[in-house]
Amino acid sequence: MKHLYLALDLFSLFGPLLLSFDKKVAFHKYWKALFPAILIMMLLFIPWDIWKTVRGVWGFNPEYIEGVWLWELPLEEWLFFICIPYACVFIYECLIAYFPRDIFKSSYRYILTLLAIGLIGIGLFNYDKWYAAITFPLTGFMLLSLLYYFKSPWLSRFLAAYLVSLIPFLLVNGVLTGSFLSEPVVWYNPDEIFNIRIFTIPIEDTIYNMCMLLSTIAWYEYFKCKMGISCAVQD
Repeated sequence: MKHLYLALDLFSLFGPLLLSFDKKVAFHKYWKALFPAILIMMLLFIPWDIWKTVRGVWGFNPEYIEGVWLWELPLEEWLFFICIPYACVFIYECLIAYFPRDIFKSSYRYILTLLAIGLIGIGLFNYDKWYAAITFPLTGFMLLSLLYYFKSPWLSRFLAAYLVSLIPFLLVNGVLTGSFLSEPVVWYNPDEIFNIRIFTIPIEDTIYNMCMLLSTIAWYEYFKCKMGISCAVQD
């Protein structure tokens, strides 16, 4: 079972990487925008992850990892921040290519504004829960800035991609948090979370995933436009 976390990383990456050369999506053409975006996201999330690990908000079960560590994090956790964003941005591009109708075009501002306000409020009123106290307001303020300051035209597409990505997220993160296992791969300090779970997944993980995907796509769309690959069209 030492290979389990690594296998989950590679499983998450395998399908999207193989299908990156699909003619309709042609995701490989966007790599030069994607990889800088992932790197910038990691510059935020890796120090955050290290700090939370050192503080004991979460940790890693040695029974399910290879044992290669870098700056307090196992190799598999580093790969997580490459494989999962790659797969999620692939979903984002597939939805644009295969489902051109933007179903959230008229409602995404209301949905994301309410979500952002709710996340900020929950985070501020639960300042003693370190996971939510940082993750929720950060995600909320990021949403509001992209909505009303940067006026990002791709947010409706982001919302659809995020909702679809919750399906593989529940599978992969479910295993990581202990579904189908006697012990979790990644454990959480019960004093630092709400202990509200979707199966075995802390509810905070769904917002953490949103924050990670949001920051990656924001930079991804910036680099796509800057490099002249394509620009999201303003409403």
